[in-house]
Amino acid sequence: MPSFLAMGGYAIYVWPAYGVFFIVLLIDWLAPQLRRRRLLRELRARMARQDARKERASRPSAAST
Repeated sequence: MPSFLAMGGYAIYVWPAYGVFFIVLLIDWLAPQLRRRRLLRELRARMARQDARKERASRPSAAST
């Protein structure tokens, strides 16, 4: 096992490469999920603003009465 972990003297290059690969893989997996959450939050906020505008537009104003 120690000889496998030493990778024939190249462990200083091999193991960090594996580490970087798995970090990039994790980021590549998380980024779309985080982007989707952010977009859904923005869409909900936009829809709430539109609903509020419609609500204000449908109420009779005090100046017109």
